[in-house]
Amino acid sequence: MNKVILIGRLTRDPEIRYSQGASSTAVGTFSIAVDRRFKRDGEPDADFFDCTAFGKQAEFVERYLKKGTKMVVVGRLQNDNYTNKEGQKVYRTRIMVDELEFAESKNAAGESSEYRPSARPEPSAAGDGFMNIPDGIDEELPFN
Repeated sequence: MNKVILIGRLTRDPEIRYSQGASSTAVGTFSIAVDRRFKRDGEPDADFFDCTAFGKQAEFVERYLKKGTKMVVVGRLQNDNYTNKEGQKVYRTRIMVDELEFAESKNAAGESSEYRPSARPEPSAAGDGFMNIPDGIDEELPFN
């Protein structure tokens, strides 16, 4: 099985081109930055993945995505290994997109369109969107 699920932000505006021939197909390419969960000193905060979408998905990419958009990308890994003009072997891995979804609303995205690693919020007592669970509630739960 070859399946990849990524959540991250586009690092640049997507590039769209159309294949040659009688029935041209849209091909969309973009790069996504995925925050690393655990970070060590001297290591990057994120990993960057090149993605390719075809057909209707490429048209969706062209119409709705831009630098900074937070997306869920589901696809498969593909190796694109080749020998360049200098005779050197080039190894490249890309994500072939099967599914795309927005990971946040347009309002949540705000005006900023530049990639910034997300800061992990510190837990707060109020206003964090989570309900406080009263003490002794575990006796009322049907599944302990």
